Amino acid sequence: MIYVLGGLVFSGSAIAAEATSHGVHNIGTELPVWTALPFAGILLSIALCPLLTPHFWHNNFGKISAFWALLFAVPFLWTYSNVAIYHILHIYLIDYIPFIILLWGLFTIAGGIVVRGSLKGTPAVNTVMLLIGTILASCVGTTGAAMVMIRPVLRANKDRLKKTHIVCFFIFLVANIGGSLTPLGDPPLFLGFLHNVPFFWVTTGLLPHMLTASGILLVMFYIIDTLHYRKEKIPVNAGDVEEKIPFKIEGIINFVFLAGVVMLVLMSGYWKPGYLMISGVHLGYQGILRDLGIITMGVLSLVFTSKVLREANDFSWFPIMEVAKLFAGIFMTIIPALAILKAGNAGAMSGLVSIVKESYHYFWVTGALSSFLDNAPTYLTFFNLAIGKLGMTEAMIPAALAAKAATANPEFIKYLTAISAGAVFMGANTYIGNAPNFMVKSIAEEAGINMPSFFGYMIKYSIPILMPVFILVTLIFF
Repeated sequence: MIYVLGGLVFSGSAIAAEATSHGVHNIGTELPVWTALPFAGILLSIALCPLLTPHFWHNNFGKISAFWALLFAVPFLWTYSNVAIYHILHIYLIDYIPFIILLWGLFTIAGGIVVRGSLKGTPAVNTVMLLIGTILASCVGTTGAAMVMIRPVLRANKDRLKKTHIVCFFIFLVANIGGSLTPLGDPPLFLGFLHNVPFFWVTTGLLPHMLTASGILLVMFYIIDTLHYRKEKIPVNAGDVEEKIPFKIEGIINFVFLAGVVMLVLMSGYWKPGYLMISGVHLGYQGILRDLGIITMGVLSLVFTSKVLREANDFSWFPIMEVAKLFAGIFMTIIPALAILKAGNAGAMSGLVSIVKESYHYFWVTGALSSFLDNAPTYLTFFNLAIGKLGMTEAMIPAALAAKAATANPEFIKYLTAISAGAVFMGANTYIGNAPNFMVKSIAEEAGINMPSFFGYMIKYSIPILMPVFILVTLIFF
């Protein structure tokens, strides 16, 4: 059968077989590498279009995402029929929908929490606020923590002359590295949780790496901020008396809803009541209940939070709509890459499988791609590469990660630790490495801060500051 994709044609074997009782067909051994071109296309669009054609991108990113998704989906469905339906349903029902629901829930609930107060942006105060945001990120997600903390940080530093470095370190810590300790913290870790990685393994597995990286960065920030602070002479107008606003947190009811989300995610990881079968896809009842519960928590937040509080946070639905549309395309086009990688040495990416051998390879390759693409699908890609390389199934993962058990697989533990750290940490290398990065940049620019360009951010901040930290993490742990 002739398989056509974006003007390229190859002669492939006709697949007439139906999906098995589990809806599984090993297409990864048959698909050529270039069937992942739509995946590369959508990720390059996300990276380049906002820089080259910002107005066009802003108005048409959903259409561009749909274009790349259909460019893969139509010939895929034509060629593989019911098997293609299974793979599409599987990635949307098991990965995309829970992923977006969790992001929406955390984004909505965090948008109702307002931190007020007349804080003075001294180096000590700024460091404490970054520390709080870093800790908060693993509890409410990097998106939630960034949205809760960025405006208090900006208000505290409104009289500072140099504050670009404050926002950049905020992106490093709160929008990325801080989300290392739970599946709630960052989307890649949540995807791992959905694929049988135990909830608390993330905490114990990445705690030393997170403490090392964040500790070094907080010390560096305090030193850099102190140097800037001592050089500044902020003019004071004696006739201008500013009203002192006591420190307080409003919208506290939302912490109840955040706790509800945490409990729902924990429940879905440990309670296994059975499953619903949809076209061969096993959809666990616990997952359905978790997602409905998170939606309920978000709706309750909207009902019980004053609109005034959301207005104080400049809350809008655009960021989450953008993420939902773009990731709908990403999850469709990532299907062939995941299938090929799962095939291991039998797939078309056997060369990559053979090259990526050591844990530090996984750390840097996953991290490098997470810097320029997106850390969630990158994590999922190398997660499947590790599984395929070791001949494992997802059902084996909990036992393989039980460090003190006879079933433990030290090699897989090292690989998964490196993949997780690379995806979460190195999302901070560029503005596009993680969803909150661009959101924080936009909010800072609206507040009048002159943020560096895409490459300026890398040259002035991420490369000289983050790269030495990541090299040190590699030497210590990988």
